[in-house]
Amino acid sequence: MHDIDVLHNSYPVSVLSVPERNTADMAVYFDRRVEAPDSSDVPTLLTWHLALPVLAVSSTNSNSGGNVDIYLQQGEHVESCHVERPQQPTVLRWHPTKPVLALGWENGEVLLLTHPYGDQTVLPSTHTAYITVLEWSSSGSRLVTGDQAGVLAVWKVDARGKLQGNHLVKNEYNKRLTCCIFRPPSPGDDVAMLARASVSGDESALDKFSWKGPPLKSGPQEGLTFYVSTADGKVHSVDDNCKTNTLLSVEGAVKKLYYLEKREALVVITESLMLSQYTLGPVGEAQEFMTVKLSSKIGQNVDIVWTNNGFLITATGEHVVRLWDLERGDNFILALDENLGFEKGEVMNCVSYCPAKDILAAGTSHGRIAMWRMAMQSGSCKSNNQVQWKLQTPTEVEGNIIQLQWGSSLNLLAANNSNTVLILSEHVMSAHYSQQVATMQLSPTQLSITQFDTGTHLALQADMHITGVCVTKDVLAVWSGKQVIVYELSGTVFHHTGSFPCDSHIVVIHDKNLYAVETNKVQIYTPQGTVKQLLTFSKSEGNPVLLSVCQSYLVVGTDTGHVRVYDLSRREAKAHCNAKNLVDQIANMGALRSVKCNANGSQLSILISQVNGRPDHKVYFYDIEMDTVTHFDFFTGRPSSGVSQSEESERQQFQTTDLCGRCPVSHFWDESEPRLFVCETVQISSESSSAGCFDLTDVSVVTLFCTQEHGLLLQDCYSKPPGLQALLALDVPYYYFTCKPGEKASEISPNQTDQPKGSASTFPHMVSRRVLRDFVGLETCDKATRDAMLNFSFYLTIGDMDEAFKSIKFIKSKAVWENMAQMCVKTRRLDVARVCLGNMGNARAAKALREAEAEPEPEARVAMLAIQLGMLEDAEMLYKSCQRYDLLNNFYQASGQWQQALDTAEKYDRIHLRTTYYNYAKYLESTGNKSRALTYYEKSDTHRVEVPRMLQDDTSSLEIYVTKMKDKNIFKWWAQYLESQSDMDSALLYYKHAQDYLSLVRVHCYMGNIQEASEIANDTGDRAASYHLARHYESHDDIKQAVHFYTRAQAYNNAIRLCKEYGLDDQLMKLALLSNPEDMMEAACYFEEKGTHMAKAVSLYHKAGHVSKALELAFATQQFSELESMAEALNETSDPTLLARCSDFFITHSHYDKAVDLLVAAKKYHQALELCVTHNLTITEELAERMTATDSKDLPDEARKELLERIADCCMRQGNYHLATKKYTHAGNKSKAMKALLKSGDTEKIIFFANISRQKELFIMAANYLQSLDWQNDPEILKTIICFYTKGRAPNLLAGFYEACAQVEIDDYQNYEKALDALTEASKCVSKAKDSNEKQKAKMTELQRKISLIKKFIHAQKLYEDDASEALQLCEALLEDPELDPAVRIGDVFSFLVEHSCQHGNFQAAYRKLEELQRRLPSQNVRYYISPASLQAIQKEVGLPPSLEDGSDHKDIVKEEDEVEEDLNIS
Repeated sequence: MHDIDVLHNSYPVSVLSVPERNTADMAVYFDRRVEAPDSSDVPTLLTWHLALPVLAVSSTNSNSGGNVDIYLQQGEHVESCHVERPQQPTVLRWHPTKPVLALGWENGEVLLLTHPYGDQTVLPSTHTAYITVLEWSSSGSRLVTGDQAGVLAVWKVDARGKLQGNHLVKNEYNKRLTCCIFRPPSPGDDVAMLARASVSGDESALDKFSWKGPPLKSGPQEGLTFYVSTADGKVHSVDDNCKTNTLLSVEGAVKKLYYLEKREALVVITESLMLSQYTLGPVGEAQEFMTVKLSSKIGQNVDIVWTNNGFLITATGEHVVRLWDLERGDNFILALDENLGFEKGEVMNCVSYCPAKDILAAGTSHGRIAMWRMAMQSGSCKSNNQVQWKLQTPTEVEGNIIQLQWGSSLNLLAANNSNTVLILSEHVMSAHYSQQVATMQLSPTQLSITQFDTGTHLALQADMHITGVCVTKDVLAVWSGKQVIVYELSGTVFHHTGSFPCDSHIVVIHDKNLYAVETNKVQIYTPQGTVKQLLTFSKSEGNPVLLSVCQSYLVVGTDTGHVRVYDLSRREAKAHCNAKNLVDQIANMGALRSVKCNANGSQLSILISQVNGRPDHKVYFYDIEMDTVTHFDFFTGRPSSGVSQSEESERQQFQTTDLCGRCPVSHFWDESEPRLFVCETVQISSESSSAGCFDLTDVSVVTLFCTQEHGLLLQDCYSKPPGLQALLALDVPYYYFTCKPGEKASEISPNQTDQPKGSASTFPHMVSRRVLRDFVGLETCDKATRDAMLNFSFYLTIGDMDEAFKSIKFIKSKAVWENMAQMCVKTRRLDVARVCLGNMGNARAAKALREAEAEPEPEARVAMLAIQLGMLEDAEMLYKSCQRYDLLNNFYQASGQWQQALDTAEKYDRIHLRTTYYNYAKYLESTGNKSRALTYYEKSDTHRVEVPRMLQDDTSSLEIYVTKMKDKNIFKWWAQYLESQSDMDSALLYYKHAQDYLSLVRVHCYMGNIQEASEIANDTGDRAASYHLARHYESHDDIKQAVHFYTRAQAYNNAIRLCKEYGLDDQLMKLALLSNPEDMMEAACYFEEKGTHMAKAVSLYHKAGHVSKALELAFATQQFSELESMAEALNETSDPTLLARCSDFFITHSHYDKAVDLLVAAKKYHQALELCVTHNLTITEELAERMTATDSKDLPDEARKELLERIADCCMRQGNYHLATKKYTHAGNKSKAMKALLKSGDTEKIIFFANISRQKELFIMAANYLQSLDWQNDPEILKTIICFYTKGRAPNLLAGFYEACAQVEIDDYQNYEKALDALTEASKCVSKAKDSNEKQKAKMTELQRKISLIKKFIHAQKLYEDDASEALQLCEALLEDPELDPAVRIGDVFSFLVEHSCQHGNFQAAYRKLEELQRRLPSQNVRYYISPASLQAIQKEVGLPPSLEDGSDHKDIVKEEDEVEEDLNIS
């Protein structure tokens, strides 16, 4: 963005041109001196309030001491706030929100001064030394004061800024306090974001609004922790409770403290400019992570400022300022530029940064203020790695500037030059266009006026600071916010018509009447200031703040969101419509930004700001007649659904134009065409972006048609050229723009802009115009043609071709038709283009357009039209947009843009890369540039042909190229050329380089060097060379060599031919085997006819694929060895008769395995199986599969099942049980399959097979098998047995199994309770049996008897603890039962009685029971039932010999009880 050259007048005002944030218009800075009282002499300190436009300035006076004064925005002195003391003021600090100023003095006094009343509150006497520190907390509830003696005090302040009592705490550090900063508060919850998340179903967000959750923090809480530094380099931390502790220590006095919120780090800068960064822990510890020495000029004061985006900026009395990006560790400098008016040797003393404007200001020693604006690259917003600082033209003040400070919500700049203080405020430079006259402000008092109808350029110097300007064809008005001056234009001279006081910030003109706003009314003035009429507004309608005039209609916008339109065509202004409240129509509306009216007063266009202050990214349209509001959303690139367009037509209108992600900044209606609307838009990064995130480098101008019937229709959209500043107006056939100062007309494309002609002037041309797309070439057309073109463009946009052609049917000018054809390129309407080309008589273009219709992409077809019309740039853009890089490549080649063609082919069109290289080489050859042509022929890989052709007239160059390239093909070409010149020796050399052995052998044979030719053919093995040499030998009757080289050439038919002719039978067989089947057949016939080598004939017939012939010959001549080798190649596809004959042959010669294979191949499965059974041949799985894997048409199902069972039976006999199981299963006989599997003993497969078969018999068989296993020690087998008997529905068998389980429990574990459970289950199974015969009943009775006996014994065991005698009687009764065993073993009952007697010491009774047990069970060992301890006790007490213990008196040899296996395999 270029800076403006300004002209200064005699007024004490300095001008700085900078781009305005939202419209990129130029701006000036007005400076005003403060109205200092006489008692103030030299200003020393100055500070702005953060929000209010009030400036506090301290000064010194040699007579009275020190003063502090407060000034307003215009420099007005607030007399009530004058403070004077004999001492000097040392520190000034404003309260962050309230108009309260804290003052520190040399004597330790601290004073609170309230604006505007001047109330003074002196803090209780705490300090006695020079005040060095004054700091407010973020919300102003705390004030920290510190002095040179190291005394620090913390004071509490209420919400009104009033001091509350004495200090909260007083700490003494005994060293001068240098800096103090408060730690920023932690961020609170974003209530709006939480609300949106709650509505969308986020439960965590919803919980924060619930009374059950933690309290919601709706904003940042005040941080009361602060850090204070001392002159000895220590930094102390003071927490919320005012408890202090030493945080860190550095070398030297601390000069500045800063806090990095993103890193939660503390930055410490010492007087020696050592910068250290410390991370702060949660419990108050600090860890240093970076230290660096800042550059400075020795002996100069250093001014340091800190920006909220992480930059540290220093001014050290040099011609540069230095910036450090603390977050990324980068540093760079900003220097002054003498081309912008700075002087050599000028240095910068002070700096200040404005975060709201992203402007860095620096005061220089020569009285200038340098300003750098932070510019963002495209697509970024506050992304520091894309930041650019741009130096602006300086503003000049008097003296040496020693202090600068931005401040207040108005972003005012205060400058101290040691003599006075100046306040600088920014003002956007005004511009206006109407009725072919444009005016642009150059400086606070100077205007540039351009009359486009006459081409004159004028200048005007006003007598006041201009804040606004409005112009018509005859009248020019300027105003300052306090006064309006009116000029009348007569020719090229301005006459002062009148001036009058007026406080309006906006004035418009219509027919020599001036319209200005006041509270609740619009006043209509004459040029002399007489009020002609009042247009009043009610209180609910609000105060008028916006005015705009178009033709004879005035639109007024108010601060409450109301709009009203007046008709000015009559003597008095009449209301054109009722006041419209837009707040009811537009959601989230905050305030009106701009309101414009079209030429017939039917439509209003509106820009607004949202409630949060951000500019809305929509343009709203209010239809006065229909009383409806629609909009166009530039962020989504689509109009509202309220417009009368179908979704498809709307999509077609806007799909080809990138209107997304944008925001409107200005808008205008055409001065005479009510349908035509234009809007200037800028790129934004997100829907919620603020004005500060606008991308001013990407500005688009969008033109729309707006009607009731068709809604919003896109007419054109293009990017604003870089030489233009901002859109000023739309007046067909031109757009009008403000120009960047210093831009020359030649920098803007001639077909885009037109600079007016006029007399020479010292002022630059500030307004330029650009032709509308539809009027290029028709700038000077008459009104009828202009209207016709507008109608044509409108109807073309809505797709009404009939009306479009009607509007232009009377136009005969070829220029108009050519312009419309060019317009068709923009609108991509090829149907209209055909008509235009026909009226132009351009047959060539029409033919090219018709041929281009074969292209599938519409853009490619339009590009061809653009080429025919000479619009090469448009054609290039269209080819790129549809990514037809092949056509783009051809376009570049045809237009001679070879470098672009090569780049396109290399990057995007690589399939045509070599073709492009070749075409470029041909082009270079045609221009005589053979050296470069040679290079591109090589790149295109056509150099082997093209380069020799190109250099054929220059044999020396060609020979050098051939030698240099060392390419075989080129060597061969050159050798052929030399051979044609009869230079055989050289030809042989280059044939050798080319490795062309055929040519070498050919030339050697020609020259008679047969030996060398033979060596080459033998060494290289080249087939062509060998063949040529073989022909040579054959022609010279050297048959042996001929056969040899025919063989090396793999020309076996020729070698075979010679062998047959010359009887070389020994070589014939070998050659035939190497050759093809035809040659083999020929050799076999030869051997058969000769009758001497029948084995060779059979082998060759076989190799040639004639198996039947080979077998016939083998059988006829009894060639058994050959017959065996051939049989191996027979398969199912062979002739069944052949297979049968071969199998009989093998059976005869006892080769039964080969006979079986052949029988299977012949599908004689039964014979093959009989052969296996008869001769006990093992049936493998592969053989079994071959026997059975046949189609149903070869073997019926029943026959196949029978065959499968026979195969399985054979496998059973051979012991291959698994294969037998598989075949039985395939045959459907699962019972036999299970039996085969049972024989295999594979338990896992038996269980698996039973489960998948799900047949009762198989379950029973599997269960019977499992009982033969060790089921007593394997619970899984036990469960499986029970499961299988249950699934097999065999309750009797299951009952028998349960009985066996019960007996095992009794015999092995003496566990009668588990035995009882098993017998109970057995009883249940018996009861479930369906057949209840006598045997079944007897079985049931037996089970019940056993259960009864076991229950009695278990009862006796349990009763023993409570009633031992009763338990003993029950046992005695059981022993009397003759059928007690095997239900209850007699030995277990006797064991119970013996153990009882031993426990009670009655060993005689125990001995008697023992004897009785031996009598009743003479064959069993007593130790099986009686414990060893009891037996030893009986032996010891009764005194019996050991033989009784061993049982020798009853039995000499006592055998262990035999283990009895229960046969449960009941089937």
